[in-house]
Amino acid sequence: MLGPRPLARKGRGAVSNMQGRYEVNGREAFDDGWEREDGEPAGIRTVVTDEFAKTILTRNQSPDIPFDVSLNPYRGCEHGCIYCFARPTHSYLGLSPGLDFESRLFAKINAAELLRRELARPGYVPEHIAIGVNTDAYQPCERELRLTRQVLEVLNECRHPLGLITKSSLIERDIDLIAPMAEQGQACAAITLTTLDPQIARTLEPRAAAPARRLRTIRTLTEAGIPVSVSVAPIIPFVTEPEIERILEAARDAGAVGAHYVVLRLPNEVNPLFQEWLQAHFPDRAQRVMNRVRDIRGGKEYDSDFARRMHGEGIWADLIRQRFTKAVKRLGMDGYTGRFGRLDGSQFRRPLEVPKAARQNVVAAAQMDLF
Repeated sequence: MLGPRPLARKGRGAVSNMQGRYEVNGREAFDDGWEREDGEPAGIRTVVTDEFAKTILTRNQSPDIPFDVSLNPYRGCEHGCIYCFARPTHSYLGLSPGLDFESRLFAKINAAELLRRELARPGYVPEHIAIGVNTDAYQPCERELRLTRQVLEVLNECRHPLGLITKSSLIERDIDLIAPMAEQGQACAAITLTTLDPQIARTLEPRAAAPARRLRTIRTLTEAGIPVSVSVAPIIPFVTEPEIERILEAARDAGAVGAHYVVLRLPNEVNPLFQEWLQAHFPDRAQRVMNRVRDIRGGKEYDSDFARRMHGEGIWADLIRQRFTKAVKRLGMDGYTGRFGRLDGSQFRRPLEVPKAARQNVVAAAQMDLF
């Protein structure tokens, strides 16, 4: 790892950052759909540390996930979604899954180089790569670092199938790369839409794009010829759950061709963070929400079993499934075969250029800066 890059932030109110978070100071203007407010209290500083990753592709062994290979250019996520299932991974780094997860980030600055080497291996067989699974590949720091853009350039060159998962309108920046691939059946996108209520979104997903802005992103991608599905996730009982049908209808009207959902997951350290948020923002229904979560999880607050962790079990989980399935069918969104079901890997070609290992040179240069 090289030295950290401090980026000044203000914020907009997740419980893990009670001072609030809204948007950065000193960073280029970007339309994420939120109106700026004067007089917000100064928040935390976000620090991004350059990381030289050893590998960049993660092989998935989970039968309940619709892809086998994923790529994450970042560790930690500025969006600050209080429910994020990836928060506990920061504990492996000796950092907190709360505030550290959203303010102490790691950027895999050699991501594109590692990917290029991986695709050049003689035995490499192309499988669609899901980008932005653990943490959003289009979180705010991507505007400056452009690691996701670099990865897309490699995949575009190699005609390699990919699927993008995001809740950021920054994905529109890369339409020039994604649209030609989509035309060849090599790219698609999934936009996460948790709620249509901006007041809920502002605290639940404090630095992600506003709901209306995400709908506009769906429309923009669709008009560019990129197939878009909507991820209604997580479904939170008595908070976002009443909106299921309205979210699907709004996404369909914006151009989404498919949909999937995940019920609220509260693994490990996520559970107390979420319950703290729940008590702060919905004290009148906090107990009802957690009682329903336990109903869906067989009496527990979380169940990691592959057969149940995404959709739950029991009568309430079945009712959600029925509502979702019926709404998707009624809206004509049931013909799309999954998030990544129609991607074509037959046109794959190996990269034209494969860089030699450069890590030692970069580290040496950084060390020389100390003198």
